[in-house]
Amino acid sequence: MPTFPQEFQGFCGLRKRLKASGLRPTRQRLALASLLFRNGNRHLAAEELHDEAARAGVNVSLATVYNTLHQFTEAGMLRVLAVEGSKTYFDTNTSDHHHFFIEGDNAVIDVPETGLSIANLPEPPEGMEIAHVDVVIRLRRKAE
Repeated sequence: MPTFPQEFQGFCGLRKRLKASGLRPTRQRLALASLLFRNGNRHLAAEELHDEAARAGVNVSLATVYNTLHQFTEAGMLRVLAVEGSKTYFDTNTSDHHHFFIEGDNAVIDVPETGLSIANLPEPPEGMEIAHVDVVIRLRRKAE
């Protein structure tokens, strides 16, 4: 049986979470949420979720996947990671944390919570505040 974070346990939990986020729990939203949250925290692009949905027998267009991911993001259920100019990843872990991006593999993984500190941030312009800081550390495989 898939494991969901506590607030996503089963379709009943998914329905409640969607409603609490102001989203109607449609069949497609429930199916995509189930795929997204069943295996804990992960990073994926819309195309990857679309492929997963097709393999799971969920008939949904790529446009619907994009729309749903953006609705989930606006509802606070996902976080957007713009790593590459043409590719956006969605993170199911919405807490403040940083990422490694593995070039060539196009893979995103979380930076362990130890050791990274950010200092000397500039003062934001008047009337603005820093919402959060995203650090993406780009990696590549060593040549053998």
